[in-house]
Amino acid sequence: MILKNSKVGNWQLVVGSWQGFSKRILLLPVCLLLIACFNFSTCKYGFKDTSPIPAEVKTFRVNYLENKAQYVNPQLSIQLTEKLKQKIIGTTRLQQTNTDDAHYDISGYVSQYTVTTTGISNNNASVNRLSVGFHLIFKNTLDEKKNNEWDISRNFDFSATQTLSQIESSLTADIVKGITDEIFNKIFSNW
Repeated sequence: MILKNSKVGNWQLVVGSWQGFSKRILLLPVCLLLIACFNFSTCKYGFKDTSPIPAEVKTFRVNYLENKAQYVNPQLSIQLTEKLKQKIIGTTRLQQTNTDDAHYDISGYVSQYTVTTTGISNNNASVNRLSVGFHLIFKNTLDEKKNNEWDISRNFDFSATQTLSQIESSLTADIVKGITDEIFNKIFSNW
């Protein structure tokens, strides 16, 4: 009896291990198929920050970006000018120059710096908006057909419980970054 039971037990063991083995064999193609699907169906994308700058263009000049708005933030012009220079130096191969023979000559001015109310709650202003406008003048001394002028504007919302002078110091960094990015994109990108 022990032998019969052991033979039956061995037979069940063989059948059970075969069933486990066959399940594993069926899982192998499924796993390989999943690996292939995930490996070959990856989405490839990218963003190109700058359009190709012609090889003959080697230098740029950023003139002092003036503030001609009715309300003048005294730090804005200085910070915009320096941030734009840094962005061009750090992102392109162009060399900065201060001479009149620069291949790209960039100038412009802050044309708007105004605050309006954009949100009202319980008959009181709840949100104010600072609108900053910039007029950009771009000259390509190697190809005058590419000379252009653009008007750029960005809006920055802040709580109406604060005055412009209170919020201005914290907003200036965002303003400078936003306007600088817009200027850079107008000149160097395919947007």
